[in-house]
Amino acid sequence: MIWPFKPRFRKQIARIEISGAIAGGTRKRVLEALEEVKEKKFPALLLRIDSPGGTVGDSQEIYSALKQLQETVKIVASFGNISASGGVYIGMGAQYIVTNPGTITGSIGVILRGNNLERLLEKVGVSFKVIKSGPYKDILSFDRELTQAEQTILQELIDVSYGQFVSTVAGARNLNEETVRGFADGRIFT
Repeated sequence: MIWPFKPRFRKQIARIEISGAIAGGTRKRVLEALEEVKEKKFPALLLRIDSPGGTVGDSQEIYSALKQLQETVKIVASFGNISASGGVYIGMGAQYIVTNPGTITGSIGVILRGNNLERLLEKVGVSFKVIKSGPYKDILSFDRELTQAEQTILQELIDVSYGQFVSTVAGARNLNEETVRGFADGRIFT
């Protein structure tokens, strides 16, 4: 491969790769790498992202660290095969994003999923007795249906996280939030 810069400049660009699901281990590794980029005073960072997403908090922490690093480092995100949800969130921490035409990019949204195995457990004769410290301590329990109050709480949680995501994308790309919401729910395609 031909490198377009003289060898003495090759070490001037840092590269961090984020692949797979974004969770605590990814966050820890990436934050440590970003600290090293800062300490070694790299002028530029290539952030390679190939991820279907992950947890909201971990993605937000990486994004925040990238935004701080932008003060001294030029950051370019390169999306691989897929950059969705948390991968997009992290990418917003870069001044520039490049993708391939075939890169699957998107999913500005938040999901919380639970499983209800109540009927299966009844068929095999398994039941649970629950003693809890509060009415919502076993929210998303797999052995029963959600109550209406629990659905409301979880929907509000998702709505807040989604609002944060939309606000981040809008701010990072100088768009209004309604435009971002349109992209997120499929109303706008260019």
